[in-house]
Amino acid sequence: MTDRVLIFVEQREGRINPVSYQMFAAARALGIDDVWACIIGRGVDGLVDTVAAYGAKKILLIDDPALEFYRPLTYARALCSAIEAADPAVVLMPTTFMGRDLSPRVAVRMHAALATDCLELSRDNGVCRVTKSLYSGKVTGTFTLAAGRLQMVAVRANAYSAPAPSEGASAETQSIPYTAGDGDDRIKLLEVARTSGGVKDVSEADIVVSGGRSLKSEENFKIIYELAEVLDGAVGASRAACDAGYQLHSRQVGLTGKVVTPRLYIACGIDGAIQHLAGMRGSKLIVAINTKREAPIFNVATYGCVADLFVVVPLLTKAIARLKETG
Repeated sequence: MTDRVLIFVEQREGRINPVSYQMFAAARALGIDDVWACIIGRGVDGLVDTVAAYGAKKILLIDDPALEFYRPLTYARALCSAIEAADPAVVLMPTTFMGRDLSPRVAVRMHAALATDCLELSRDNGVCRVTKSLYSGKVTGTFTLAAGRLQMVAVRANAYSAPAPSEGASAETQSIPYTAGDGDDRIKLLEVARTSGGVKDVSEADIVVSGGRSLKSEENFKIIYELAEVLDGAVGASRAACDAGYQLHSRQVGLTGKVVTPRLYIACGIDGAIQHLAGMRGSKLIVAINTKREAPIFNVATYGCVADLFVVVPLLTKAIARLKETG
């Protein structure tokens, strides 16, 4: 085992999930200079220069038609091959849907110590120490990963800011062949159905604008989409709004939906039930717009506005659009 970090770079259809770049900042927090990266997929060699710009010394490529779309068994086998080739002390990956599914599968195969959804990382005498949010964000706990074995850490999105890329940076590359194993065909890909319509996913966005039941209809969510668009953000919703059919449950923010930690979270007409607060209280800056002065959302908000969202949100959208036009 070498004193090295291997970063799993998540990509879909040739597009790198920006959260993956944040893993390079997490690697710096561990104090390990020897940082490798792994890219798995089909036709991914064109991503090498982009990844190298963030500080990877060596990039392992596992490129095969069987890896065009994510499947847990094939990707787990591929990532295990990369880990065997890199022989790292630590493996880092983002806590995304793919990361949540893939990390425990790989950890079991590699007999690794695993911590997921981590907020802070450090390392002392070869042992990783991680901080996690517990009890719906009410407290944090610090854990150490077992020494003497591979240590895997999945890091929550936006827990670290991605470093600035370096122009002209390069990295050594190594291609690793993919060999299918017995039983890999137990899960077959039958169809790829797109449901988001190109809208950003709330769990990956730097800015999230969410609406609650106070929007009263799916049609009224138009003003939320307009504000999100001008901010280049994602649209979220409370559980009440999703249960009422105003938005898809894939946009639900909360303990029973998606946990988000964007740089900016704007809550429009959301009172702030404990389940919703657990899903967004880790946001760097929170703006709440609500007519109820006593709404719990104001207890966690950085800035609060006691006003009618149907008045404030369009005005905010126009003001931001005007600022963008003037530069």
